[in-house]
Amino acid sequence: MNNNITENIPEKKTYIKLLSHIRNLPSIPVVIFEVTKLLSNPMTSAADLGRIISRDQGLVAKILTVANSPFYGLPRRVSTIEFAIVILGFDHIKNIVMALSMVEAFKKNGGHNWNSDSYWNHTLMAAGAAKKIADEKGYSKPGEVFTAGLLHDLGIAVIQRYFNEEFNVICDLVKEQQISYLKAEEQVLGITHQEVGQFLANRWNLPEALGETIANHHFPSKSEDNKILASIVHLADFMTHQLGIGNFYWDSKIELDESIIDTLGFGSREKLDGYINGNAELFKKHFETVTL
Repeated sequence: MNNNITENIPEKKTYIKLLSHIRNLPSIPVVIFEVTKLLSNPMTSAADLGRIISRDQGLVAKILTVANSPFYGLPRRVSTIEFAIVILGFDHIKNIVMALSMVEAFKKNGGHNWNSDSYWNHTLMAAGAAKKIADEKGYSKPGEVFTAGLLHDLGIAVIQRYFNEEFNVICDLVKEQQISYLKAEEQVLGITHQEVGQFLANRWNLPEALGETIANHHFPSKSEDNKILASIVHLADFMTHQLGIGNFYWDSKIELDESIIDTLGFGSREKLDGYINGNAELFKKHFETVTL
């Protein structure tokens, strides 16, 4: 392991400053601008929107995968993008397009410490689970929850892509010292993937609620204005690890922020555990649908 990095722990925000100067940091994908422009026109039809999205068949396939997830519980299979738009609604399709496009912008294969398929499967699992929890808890913006779930670990992909040497040192620290990835991130970078993800959300001018949720998805009790949203994403993330379905190794030592028990109205840890275990079968079915 390269000890030079750990011996000279950077000051807080050093890597955020470096990120702000990376010239090839992906811009918000063009398809998002085009979709947003179409949706601002009340005359836009599902066919109009479908034509724009259909330019990227990879994106179409991912949207259909999401739409056919058991978490959505649709009565019939969705086979076309136009039908998906009609069934899910314009706003939710916009959120899905936005989140999927951003994740795609940071996909990178290679590296002995990186499994892009595992990362992708985890983000889809967390996003779908978050929407299901939101629906059951009566949260007013389920599309926003899906987006937050899909982007919650975006900071990990940013670190892996732009600070690959430090990324590998983080992985080595976790193996050698048996500490959590969050603690290793702090030691090596001075910040965590939560803060890196929030930086990118702000850079892309995403809603403040998304940035704050990404920044607090491991500790939703720290969220000031979006505690419910952060709690839902935290629970979805925790459930993938607790059930061992669609989990990502970066969460190997994830701890439950028990503040969500009251925030989400479960009443007790016992009832929360019952809820988690009661969704095991649905998680398995969803994973079979979205897995790469």
